[in-house]
Amino acid sequence: MTAAGAGLDLPDLVAIRSAAARIAPHVHHTPVMTCAAIDAEIGASLFFKCEHLQHVGAFKARGACNAVFSLDAATAERGVVTHSSGNHGAALAYAARRRGIPAWVVMPENAPAVKQANVRRFGATVRLCAPTVDARESACDDVARETGATLIHPFDDPRVIAGQGTAALELVEAIDGLDAIVAPCGGGGLLSGTSIAATSLRRGITVFGAEPKNADDAARSLARGSLQPLAPTATIADGLRTTLSPRTLSALRAHVADIATCSEAAIVRAMRMMFERMKQVVEPSAAVPLACLLERTIDVGGKRVGVIVSGGNVDLDRLPWQAQ
Repeated sequence: MTAAGAGLDLPDLVAIRSAAARIAPHVHHTPVMTCAAIDAEIGASLFFKCEHLQHVGAFKARGACNAVFSLDAATAERGVVTHSSGNHGAALAYAARRRGIPAWVVMPENAPAVKQANVRRFGATVRLCAPTVDARESACDDVARETGATLIHPFDDPRVIAGQGTAALELVEAIDGLDAIVAPCGGGGLLSGTSIAATSLRRGITVFGAEPKNADDAARSLARGSLQPLAPTATIADGLRTTLSPRTLSALRAHVADIATCSEAAIVRAMRMMFERMKQVVEPSAAVPLACLLERTIDVGGKRVGVIVSGGNVDLDRLPWQAQ
């Protein structure tokens, strides 16, 4: 189970393949899409792995299902708890419902209404808290103490990382000759799993992370080799407003070439481009990789590039290009 990581438990390709088998009855094998108009704009061949079409509208279903279905029966019976801005919470609620166990999700009070509704739709109990990491963790501790529920962390869990890596596993096995993969980075669970899977499957492939300039803690952490704090942020990519853990930073240092950043304007442009040219509803966080490609903060000219489209849970009444 352990990959490179200074003693930290990280999944390897065997664990990711095991996760793929475990979650197969519970997740979609999502399609890969292309768009000639976007390829022309970027100057590369892009292959979009459509995790916005996944159960719960995000890749998070993969990691949550792997973690929940890895629990022994006695532990699972007491339920699960997590903190989340939305997508992981909905995913954990979905996985818990599939297994028939209770779930509690701690959410920041400023989480988008569509994401709060998504969590409740899958049957979880929502507890709102102040929009800080300390408040989230404290509320989770309270729930665990009161109920005996097991914490399933959004990204700092090797079972979750292994589950997230199954999207890249499918992508690399489906598309021959990929030169690079780009995935968004918040806490680093998706990028960790993606990078471990991709570099284990295809020798010479380059893995990049993508992050808003307004929430560039992962880029700074990778550059400096130590965890850097996330300053108060105003990014519209709400799913990326979190920091790495020692575990995910370890994975990124071992397997990721670089983490690029992009402007808020580029995120909006990329999101709208995917709506208009691909006819796909994606959330701002999912548009960040394309935004980095549009701003040329990642050099992929002439290459075959996989893009993990992380989610599609967006409030259609508050699209960023609409007057509010």
